Amino acid sequence: MAAACVGVAYSGGRDSTALLHATLVAAEAAGVEVLALHVHHGLHAAADDWLAHCRARCARWARAGRPIRFDAERLDGGPMPGTSLEAWARDERYRALAAMAQRHGCRIVLLAHHRRDQAETLLLQALRGAGVAGLSAMPRRREADGIAWHRPWLEQPSQAIDAYVRRHRLGHIEDGSNADARHARNRLRLAVWPALTAAFPDAEGALAASASWAQEARDCLDELAQSDLRAASDARGLVLATWQAWSAGRRSNALRAWLAQVLGVPAPTSLVQRLMRELPGSGSAQWPAGDITLRRYRGRLACRAAGRAADAPQPGRVEVNLARPGRHAVPGWAGCLSVRQALAGGLAVQRLARVEARPRQGGERFQVGAGRPARSLKKQYQSAGIDVPARDGPLLYCEGQLVYVPGLGIDARAQAAPGEPQCLLEWGPEPAGRDTPDR
Repeated sequence: MAAACVGVAYSGGRDSTALLHATLVAAEAAGVEVLALHVHHGLHAAADDWLAHCRARCARWARAGRPIRFDAERLDGGPMPGTSLEAWARDERYRALAAMAQRHGCRIVLLAHHRRDQAETLLLQALRGAGVAGLSAMPRRREADGIAWHRPWLEQPSQAIDAYVRRHRLGHIEDGSNADARHARNRLRLAVWPALTAAFPDAEGALAASASWAQEARDCLDELAQSDLRAASDARGLVLATWQAWSAGRRSNALRAWLAQVLGVPAPTSLVQRLMRELPGSGSAQWPAGDITLRRYRGRLACRAAGRAADAPQPGRVEVNLARPGRHAVPGWAGCLSVRQALAGGLAVQRLARVEARPRQGGERFQVGAGRPARSLKKQYQSAGIDVPARDGPLLYCEGQLVYVPGLGIDARAQAAPGEPQCLLEWGPEPAGRDTPDR
């Protein structure tokens, strides 16, 4: 393998062919290997021919001494009921691209989206009633799946790519499905875009500029949300008294960010709107959110994974390795443990390699802070206002010593010494999805 590698998503169409060629020209001089990544969607009768075309084109470049390798992956299955074919194909395409890149140790993948793609994406998002996140369209760079996804031509007009293809006489595939008006993007290109640019010649540049402004606004909102969550949330949930003191827009922004953290995917607009209406009430209440239940209890909004059925067996003892920061599933338990580095109040890293998860048996005692008495878990839960459903998580032991209790944290007697490498633990529901690059 070459010292460095960059991947290019290569469909064989005009844009990706131009990007692959330009990348090869630059890579050859820099001593970088190029990995052409092709996804066979299985949705078009000519898909096999497209795969053959791309493989043959890369083989010719390789014989000419270009630093290129080719890989391809076929998609299986189809969209679930209620999921659009376009959305399914997009998500599966990125999954396949990430899998191929990771297989070859490639950590950078280039995508051939250009300025008109960006303008079209903003229009489509606006027509769907999207907010700032949707109107920001496609980012120039994004980290996901352990890969840096780059769109180097996002500010290039479509005409510039046409000129590049003509200048270098690059043969490419013409996808007949681009004329299929059943797909929203095709309808926009075929029926709306010609009329729009006839009336507003600079529409492409103006809309792409609007997407850039929306991206700046989104960055600001994300930073505000993270700042607000540091002030109004903890391991026990979202503190409603603090949250309710903010303006409606600020509350909505923080709530969306908090829900994205606990659900693992962006929250449906309908759920956010319902919570905005109903959260300011008093007393206990709960709202279903897929496999997670959201619950208002003692002034906090908390979440928990769906409980076990009444006849489900009690989870047994299981040993887990928590030495690596990140999320760790616990076999037999509906949830996962998050591990993050800390400066104080954590558990020594050297103890995390062998941790035993156990169900609550009764009689366990927990010390909240140094100099405070160890008390029964029931009393500590009641004192801390931990809701009964939120107590249904594994207790963690190191060499027979209780070191962590969900909702309460790390036992004061088990905390690492000052200056010792240490981590904090948090039990919560397993995220419902994974991060996927924007189209």
